[in-house]
Order: sequence, then C-alpha cells, then structure tokens
Amino acid sequence: MERYKEIERTIITNYRKKIWNRFVKAIQEYDLIQEGDKIAVCMSGGKDSSLMAKCLQELQRHGKMNFDLVFLCMNPGYNEANKQKIINNCEILNIPITMFETDIFDRVATINDHPCYLCARMRRGHLYEQAQKLGCNKIALGHHFDDVIETILMGMLYGAQMQTMMPKVKSTSHTGMQLIRPLYYVKENDIINWKEKNNLEFIQCACRFTENYTVYDNGGENSKREEMKNLIKKLRQINPYIDVNIFRSAQNVNLDTIISYRKNGETHHFLDDYDKK
Repeated sequence: MERYKEIERTIITNYRKKIWNRFVKAIQEYDLIQEGDKIAVCMSGGKDSSLMAKCLQELQRHGKMNFDLVFLCMNPGYNEANKQKIINNCEILNIPITMFETDIFDRVATINDHPCYLCARMRRGHLYEQAQKLGCNKIALGHHFDDVIETILMGMLYGAQMQTMMPKVKSTSHTGMQLIRPLYYVKENDIINWKEKNNLEFIQCACRFTENYTVYDNGGENSKREEMKNLIKKLRQINPYIDVNIFRSAQNVNLDTIISYRKNGETHHFLDDYDKK
C-alpha cells in the first residue's frame, strides 16, 4: 500500500472517533458544505491544514454530496527550504497543490505594531482573491477546537468582550465568498498524535521571526495566544472537561443575565426594558 493511502487509512481507523467523526460532525452541524460547492482548501504547510485537506479528500470520495476541491497554497515569502518542505509533504500526502506567490513577509518585516495580525489579514485577502479567480465560492481554513477556545479566552481577558471564532463566515469584501472551518471540533492534541503516528514533519509559522529564532513577545496576538494555550493546558489538569465547558458557554448565553450585548451594530442594555418586565 502506498504511504499516502496508509496515512489516509489512519484517519478513519485509528482516529475515527477523535478526528473523522468530529470533522463530519462540524460539516453536518454547521452546514459547511453544500452540493456544487467549489472549495479552496488553504494549505499553509502546517499539520492542521494538511489534515483538513486529507479529511476533505476522504469526504469528497465517499460523501453523499458532489463538490470540488482546489488545494491553494500561498507563498508569502518562505525561504527555499520551507517552500520545498511544503511541496514535498503535499507529494507524500497526494495533495495536488496550486501555489501562488506574494510578498507579504517583505511588507510586514518592518512593521512593529501587531505584524502577525496584519500578516493574517493580508494572507486571507490574497486567499479570497485567488480563490475567486479559480471559481471557488468558499475557502477552508485549518483552525481547530483549541483555536476556538483560545479566541474565546483572549476576547474575555484582553478584549473585554465575549466573542468566538465562528465555524463559517460570509466575506464582507468578496461578494459571494464564505470562509469555513471543517476542523472546528477537532482537538489539537489529536492532530499532533495523528502527525506523529504517521512520522510526518511540517513547517511552523515560518515567518521571518521564527526563521531567525526571534522571541516575538511584545504583547502581540501570538504571545497572547500562546499564553491562552498554556492557561488551558493548566486548567485541563484541574478539570479535563474545562475546554468543552468554555466552548459550551458560548452556546448557552442567557441574555436575561447579560448586562449588555451588541447585535447588528447596536448595543442593547438590560435597563432598556427593565421597567417593562
């Protein structure tokens, strides 16, 4: 059996419960894929997007819906070693990538204020634009369950707001385009276990900061997200279900006990109709 087939098989055998079933649950529960979709699967070169691509290939082969996949890989300015690593991994995994070039790393290299945030926004804009050129109506990103939990905590502790990373979002700047997150229920540790079981090695962020082994910690998003990751790890030692409880708190919002909330750009306060009750 070819190696890529062995890797595919582990998803629906060894990790059927922890990866495949959770992947399918997110697809079904949030209606992420419809008949006739053409989805640009955004390949970053990391473990998350690579697993997502394999799951989507499996669903395309054996699912009940007809949809098309394009495996879109943007080169924001990787060094040659990292670029080649991505190409080699996709060959191993039998993922036919379409790669295009940008100069994002050069453009953010001299930015001091929130370069990671700016880089992420620019990447997404380029991905939407390229996906539209290829006739796609959706882009798929490899964010997983832990990303969702970290976002909730970051919003509360540093943004002073209750928000989450949504399973799908309509683009406000690219008409007719949507963003979907098929790994929404898959935990990062299970992705790591899948990677290690199959002896796979992927690149990390691979931006100028990580290439130069620079510690980027000036209060930016990356340092805060890493802080949330460590906090969740500690909380899981106290209560192994703490991550699930954090997630469910975003599903079980009781507006009768919320001081204020925003909807469609308007702020609603509990005093607005307090005397009418």
